[in-house]
Amino acid sequence: MKMAEMHLWVAAPLLLALLYALTALPKPDKEGINERPIVGILTQETTDETLKPFGKIYIPASYVKYLESAGCRVAPIRLNLPEAEYEKLFQSINGILFPGGAVDLQTSDFAKAAGIFYRLALQAFHSGDYFPIWGTCLGLQLLTVLTAGENLLSDALAENISLPLNLTEDAASSRMFRDFPPDLLKAVSQEKLTANFHHYGIGTQESGKGWVFQANARLREFYTVLSTNRDDLGKEFVSTMEGKVYPMYGVQWHPEVNRFEWKKDFAYPHSINAVNLASFMADFFVNEARKSAHRFASTEEEEMALIYHHCPIYVGNFSSYEQVYFF
Repeated sequence: MKMAEMHLWVAAPLLLALLYALTALPKPDKEGINERPIVGILTQETTDETLKPFGKIYIPASYVKYLESAGCRVAPIRLNLPEAEYEKLFQSINGILFPGGAVDLQTSDFAKAAGIFYRLALQAFHSGDYFPIWGTCLGLQLLTVLTAGENLLSDALAENISLPLNLTEDAASSRMFRDFPPDLLKAVSQEKLTANFHHYGIGTQESGKGWVFQANARLREFYTVLSTNRDDLGKEFVSTMEGKVYPMYGVQWHPEVNRFEWKKDFAYPHSINAVNLASFMADFFVNEARKSAHRFASTEEEEMALIYHHCPIYVGNFSSYEQVYFF
């Protein structure tokens, strides 16, 4: 999709969102909960030279385990498929996760594929069709680009550091955090439970190029900021957000590593509270996916789409990941 076309897809639903926020929105059928959800994970382009020999695209196994631990199955979503194939997949799966990585957020194959799912999710929602999207790290950054129609990121160096979340006043009533036990929500704000591995972020104030979340109407009207953090230089960036109307969620940190990554030189939190935090986050998103009634056309198509046909490779001796799926 060309960027100009993407702007149109973003702008129209955004204007509708303001109207819909004041009216009755279509809600998923609470009695029709999907007990066999399948969540897609968008594959990432292999840019690490040490990993390239294994495959052109990949998914860290920790993302797969993270979702599966909450009671869903996973379908890898490959890059460079025809748009019609993405549309078919959209109607077959119950949500999608955009993982972290390091690619261009406007021109990469990753961004182009994500843009299609983003557009389809917006269109579907206005027809009463629930399809949640989750973005982790690069995934959160990509959501801001898709919504704003431009890249507003700037330097936000928080490389290999765990942090508590600076929760906003909207966090406690948010869809993402409102069912947290009070003691865990308190721990999230006081203990270093979130792993950060990023060089860029979306800022909260207009205090330099790119730091314009509150000054950008599209972002401000589309998302609620649930937490912020500060980078090594004291710049404040958005660390957790959710759609005001749409079931779209983003975290700049990595909840999947708390239970499934173990490299000693990396700031992976493994305390009881860190593990519980990761569990609640995974449960939340998979419960969102359970609200989707999408399904594959046949059992055969469903089984062929699942990640069970692939085996993760151990790369822990030369990578920050323990295991990776390559395609």
